[in-house]
Amino acid sequence: MLGGLAPDGGLYVPQSWPALAPATIASFAGKPFAEVAAEVIAPFAGDWPASGALLDMARAAYAGFGHAAVTPLVQIGPDTWVLELFHGPTLAFKDVAMQLLARMMDTALGRRGQRATIISATSGDTGGAAIAAFRGSRHLDVVVLFPDGRVSDVQRRMMTTAEDDNVHAIAVKGTFDDCQALVKAMFAHRAFRERMRLTAANSINWARIVAQTVYYFVAAVALGAPQRKVSFSVPTGNFGDIFAGYSARRLGLPIEQLAIASNSNDILPRAYESGVYEMREVVQTSSPSMDIQVSSNFERYLFEAQGRDPEAVRAQMGALAQSRRFEMGAAHEAMRRDFAAAAASEAEVAAAIRRVRKESGYLMDPHTACGMVAAEKALAKGRTPRVVLATAHPAKFPQAMRAIGREEAELPARLAKLMTDRERATVLPAELAPIERHIEERVRAAKETSR
Repeated sequence: MLGGLAPDGGLYVPQSWPALAPATIASFAGKPFAEVAAEVIAPFAGDWPASGALLDMARAAYAGFGHAAVTPLVQIGPDTWVLELFHGPTLAFKDVAMQLLARMMDTALGRRGQRATIISATSGDTGGAAIAAFRGSRHLDVVVLFPDGRVSDVQRRMMTTAEDDNVHAIAVKGTFDDCQALVKAMFAHRAFRERMRLTAANSINWARIVAQTVYYFVAAVALGAPQRKVSFSVPTGNFGDIFAGYSARRLGLPIEQLAIASNSNDILPRAYESGVYEMREVVQTSSPSMDIQVSSNFERYLFEAQGRDPEAVRAQMGALAQSRRFEMGAAHEAMRRDFAAAAASEAEVAAAIRRVRKESGYLMDPHTACGMVAAEKALAKGRTPRVVLATAHPAKFPQAMRAIGREEAELPARLAKLMTDRERATVLPAELAPIERHIEERVRAAKETSR
């Protein structure tokens, strides 16, 4: 958890997958979200934290959410539900894991008497969620890199209006993939990593994935699991949220189908169909959090799908860096077995938002609409309940909603000042040296190690 990315640039995965018994899963019915979270996460935590402390942290993490259920289900059709993951402080699913992760990391560092630096690349939502979770932390500075001009105004302001001294927002002149490559380069730069005591809060941090598995259990149990299977359609760019669903299945949750839902940046559905993972140029869409061509969590799946062979993954990542593509080999057959996949064009996203609003009165954001399109294309109808993950509130994307021709959703009252508060960010080129220099001049961990 504190390391985030492994020293060799790889991603952490569990040494073995724990199994939750059907009786344990059934016992989640009716329990508060925080209690389910503590039970699902505990098998991964070993003897830390002390008994009861994990539950206390979970209760504190979710106490400020805008809905008592934390992640409520809303039925929008005979066999279709929306799982609302946007009731946290930044109106995005990232809050569910990030609020808990912040408390866990701050507690662990406090016990060690250490400081660390969170560094995160974001395509829109992760950065705001990280800042909301870690702002004011006694032991952590948070640095967020986001692509300048490629996030919504609301998303940007959730990163740039925090006035806390431990928050540093950097607008990078480039794409999200540039931001992600810069973060990986900083972790690979050993001297810099050690001076800054770098760690990660985005979905390359394994603790984030574990925390995200919880809402799959909560939703499925509410719809009859483990006695009845449930299917999920998951809007995803970085493969983190869909890998959390895969992880829930590995833990014993009876999931019928898991649909990878993409927008026009359809690298994952193309890999699903062809067996070739091939990068193209990033296309800007109405669902900017999914405007990604390098899905970093896909490495975790490749590892599992190829018999946990690190050499196979290393070869594939090397080929991707060299030629922007690789052959999936044996992982392709596994992917076809473990997932469904579909991409949504901009026209399909707009049509889905209009249709669902007309038929059920429910207003979806463009990311959720990608999930709805994929559910219709890829999930079987009538066999099991279909759950579409609503990963963000439509109020986060007013320009996109206007362009689609739908009314704008209002920001909750607690965010009323967001659009008028003073912004504070630094614009930098997509180059490693100036960004590292900027960070080193500002974070507390750097000042400590220089003494």
